[in-house]
Amino acid sequence: MLKPLVIIQTVVPSYRIKVFDEIQKQLKDGFKIYCGDSFFDSTIKTSINFKSTGTLKNHYILGRRFLWQTGHWNEVFKDNVLVLSLNPRVISHWIILLLRLLSRKRTILWGHAWPRSGQNSKSDKLRHLMRFFASEIIVYTEQQRRELQEKMAYKKITTAPNAVLYRHEMSSETDNEVNDVIYVGRLIEDKKPLLLYQGFKNALDSLPEKAKLIIIGDGPQRLKLVELSKKDDLEHRVTIPGKITDIDVLKSYYSKALVSASPGYVGLSITQSLGYGVPMIIARDEHHSPELEAAKEDFNAQFFNSDDENNLAQGLVLFFNEKDKWLNRRTEIVEYCKNTYSIEIMTRAFVNLVKV
Repeated sequence: MLKPLVIIQTVVPSYRIKVFDEIQKQLKDGFKIYCGDSFFDSTIKTSINFKSTGTLKNHYILGRRFLWQTGHWNEVFKDNVLVLSLNPRVISHWIILLLRLLSRKRTILWGHAWPRSGQNSKSDKLRHLMRFFASEIIVYTEQQRRELQEKMAYKKITTAPNAVLYRHEMSSETDNEVNDVIYVGRLIEDKKPLLLYQGFKNALDSLPEKAKLIIIGDGPQRLKLVELSKKDDLEHRVTIPGKITDIDVLKSYYSKALVSASPGYVGLSITQSLGYGVPMIIARDEHHSPELEAAKEDFNAQFFNSDDENNLAQGLVLFFNEKDKWLNRRTEIVEYCKNTYSIEIMTRAFVNLVKV
């Protein structure tokens, strides 16, 4: 009989629901998922559409620098396969790791192999100790797996590529008019949506009259973007519809987009963009998330000089100058994403924990 799989999360945002739904579909009663309501960054919350096995209480400490979770301790002492987030700031995870190590229970850590500051940062010493206590580790990219395997040759390390779409949901279909620049993500300072706005504004004289900037998302910088578009009399060229999670609506927006943009650090939105065949223009020197691995320069992405709105403008103009090339490549971009960053591939790593 298979041991049950139990996953403990800080939060489950809307983009993560499909992964857990697919695991549930395959493992049925052999799967449990627990989560709290909000992340260290309070703008990241559990989706109201997600139904967890149990709700955890997230107790944040010292200005949300550290976290202690309650509501899942009954699972700690059971004979199951337990997956925790690879985050040293979750203090309760340390206790769970030690207790299960002493009782020889299988505990997997899942997350980014390295801190945002890189594998050579001082903070990785603490992260490395946490990794040492785990039975196995799941990371997001093959590059991180290879790097971490060199450091921990004795540890089993697997990859669960970050994904937001099923293979059948990916599509290279386009609208009759493809003239938009699209951004999808939180509207926060680190993502630099204001830089994208300025870059698009600087490029306007060299872009087709039908070209629009679509900024999808919510956050503290949304109001500023709306105010700027009014002040600059660009409301007819800049659309800011707020947060959108409906897949059909998002697909419609992407079908009209020639290029997506990551003016700050790259996140999960890159795999979503590629899943619709839309290449991305990316800031070159940022503390990118591991999803940057999906970007292949001159195939599905181009880069611009970070914090340089004029260079970003030039990059946007170049995409439109080479419009036919990028439109003809959409199907190839989608196929690459299907074979590398689908929900099916991401899910496999977790199902295999109990089936293999």
